[in-house]
Amino acid sequence: MTEVASSLRAGGGLSRSSPRPFGALLWALPPVALLALFFLYPLALVVQQSFQPDSGGTSLQPYADVFASSAFREALWTTVWLAVAATVGCLVLGFVLALVIAFVPFPGAKAVARFIDVFLSFPSFLITLALLFVYGTVGMANGAWTDVTGAAEGPFQFLTTPWGVLLAEITYFTPFVMRPLLAAFSQLDTGQLEAASSLGARAPRIVRQVVLPEALPALAAGGSLVLVLCLNEFGIVLFTGAKGVTTLPTLVYGKAILESDYPGACVVAVVNVLISVGLYGLYRVVSRRAGA
Repeated sequence: MTEVASSLRAGGGLSRSSPRPFGALLWALPPVALLALFFLYPLALVVQQSFQPDSGGTSLQPYADVFASSAFREALWTTVWLAVAATVGCLVLGFVLALVIAFVPFPGAKAVARFIDVFLSFPSFLITLALLFVYGTVGMANGAWTDVTGAAEGPFQFLTTPWGVLLAEITYFTPFVMRPLLAAFSQLDTGQLEAASSLGARAPRIVRQVVLPEALPALAAGGSLVLVLCLNEFGIVLFTGAKGVTTLPTLVYGKAILESDYPGACVVAVVNVLISVGLYGLYRVVSRRAGA
């Protein structure tokens, strides 16, 4: 045993240091290969196709044609303002609802919190379909109005407008903000709340000075996720049937499926990806500077 120990010491012993670079590379190869096969390669094909017009060759003509079209500019503006407005609405509504669930005792609060986890698994078109049943042209609200007043049609006609899309997105994506907020509130030291209350601080001041600083990281996480999801949302816009509301994802669908303009569709897709990544990065920078 003494000879074995001596030989181990002479040879450097059993090292507990980090794995060798070659071994680490072998462990990294499978996930990198899967990422390249299922994400980077298709994305590279889309980028490649965006530089290949139908006339053949490689040029920037598809980009020039798309950027010169008014349909693209309108879709770009609609996509950005809907995503930003929906994110702001989700942050405000999600923060208020999470405060109520976490700090206002009422029967069924835990059941509501659990339902939020289930809600996250719902497809977006299901929420839109539910809104159509309630606020659609022949929905419950308009039906009740016509039954009572005898009018030819009900007053709720906003669901097929941009405001209907915005309502559907806020309804669907608010739980994505509430989930991290509820997790953050569950870790909040209740002693701070009790101390602030005992010193005479009212609820708005407690929320502003005690709860909100603790909630900023969760707000940043939930808000950045909602922003990216809204930028790329397709089902809600499609199922609301909003007239004149064309976003970048629906423009990709229209060019690829309806017009068979595959280079143009790829150009819009590339722009959509760049905007998503750029706005997400900007949001994270602003959040970090805000102390989140």
